[in-house]
Amino acid sequence: MQRRMILSLAGAGFLAACTPAIAPGAMRLAPNSTLVVVRHADRNGEDLSTTGSARARSLVEVLSNTDLAAIHAPDIKRNLDTAAPLAQARGLPVVTPRGASLTRQLVRRARGRGVIWIGNKSNIREIWRDLALPDPAPLDYGSLAIIRSDANGAVTVERRNVPAD
Repeated sequence: MQRRMILSLAGAGFLAACTPAIAPGAMRLAPNSTLVVVRHADRNGEDLSTTGSARARSLVEVLSNTDLAAIHAPDIKRNLDTAAPLAQARGLPVVTPRGASLTRQLVRRARGRGVIWIGNKSNIREIWRDLALPDPAPLDYGSLAIIRSDANGAVTVERRNVPAD
């Protein structure tokens, strides 16, 4: 009996490991939530270029009327440098999520408030797929998307440009 239970649990674990973590479109923002998604600013190697530094400063103005409770970015220099002017202007730390399912973490942290993700092409594609958002994802330097869920859970995507001047 005990052996069957162990084999059943092992089989269930194997199946769970073979199943994708999140099915595309399986996740949704909670009502009254905002998730801002932007790629890190233009770079020259690991550092922001002159254009990228200007774009990072412009991000502060572009989001001046957007309520943000948290700033998130991977622990990569170009992402953190892009986030720095916004973090300073808002008096917020930059949170670097760890572990599995970035989208799940962001959706949870955005519940009923505004958060920003300053990411890279690959993780922005992941977020876009997980939330089944309409293309294009904001993968170009200066492209920004504000994803809002209203009180009824209806999602809209507003696209903006972050100038480099």
